Amino acid sequence: MPNLIGRYLLLFCALLSIVLAADSTDNQQPIGGYIPKKFPAFVALAVYGQSAFICWIQYFRFGRPSYMLTLTLGMTGMSVGFALRILLAGSPYNETIYIVEDLFILLSPCAFLATDYVIFSRLASTFDVNVVSSTLLIRPGWLVRIFVWSDVITFFVQATGGSMETSHNVNAGKLGTKVSMVGLGLQLVSFLFFTLLLIVWGWRIKSRFPNLWHAAHQDRTPFKILKKDPSSNWRLLFWTMCFTCVGILIRSGFRIAEFAGGYNGYLAEHEGYFYLFDSLALWVTMSLYCFVWPPRFLEPHTDGSGIKMAGRMDPSREFLNV
Repeated sequence: MPNLIGRYLLLFCALLSIVLAADSTDNQQPIGGYIPKKFPAFVALAVYGQSAFICWIQYFRFGRPSYMLTLTLGMTGMSVGFALRILLAGSPYNETIYIVEDLFILLSPCAFLATDYVIFSRLASTFDVNVVSSTLLIRPGWLVRIFVWSDVITFFVQATGGSMETSHNVNAGKLGTKVSMVGLGLQLVSFLFFTLLLIVWGWRIKSRFPNLWHAAHQDRTPFKILKKDPSSNWRLLFWTMCFTCVGILIRSGFRIAEFAGGYNGYLAEHEGYFYLFDSLALWVTMSLYCFVWPPRFLEPHTDGSGIKMAGRMDPSREFLNV
């Protein structure tokens, strides 16, 4: 996990240094095509900041599980992005503020994708090895490797396109928009495949191991924030992952439509759509993890016969070598 976070931070810092070294001279028109409104940015900062705060509290209360850093850093990154958006509302012609703000809001959701990859891998690995082999299409360790590398590649492509978009060269700006759209398209295809794997896995457990599917105990207060008691209701975590996939897919589809319309397109110049299909969709779904904190559910489970797996595979070991 530290290697994964290090790669994201290295890529982000490298791109950020390029941006800060660029000319930030004021332009004759707002960089984003319009002057952002401060009120919705304040609201977004408040809700994302609250979720980030809760995630950090739970991160430390549960012994600092490294695989939850992606969620906490993603929420924090979005909060920073909206704080910069407030600054942009006061300096709408400043190129540096716009690019840094855009990078935070555009790229922080990549951490949300990585969160689902790791949680799915770890949840699948809590079951008997026979259950894993007959329900999961890809080994848990390889699942993380494949999708994380896909995420890193699309992260870099999106960041490159985003940094090119505000170039003073019109052709370079148009190329940047196309590059960002390619990165988002690849990310959407990759995540659609991941979502399919997740749904197939749940369907196979329900059909092939009905005792395991129905054996999950129901909690009296399953959505209580800061609850620390372990839970055997693993299906709650599974359904939460499914809902987060919906939010991520809505956001990805919107971003592709936005970039397809061009830098001065209708969606790009009406920030209400951005808040509805990007910020709100991600916050509502990803904040579910504040209520359904994954470490509570990631305990070994039994298969349909009631036999626990001895020496279950630990995907984090393979993951640390990614």
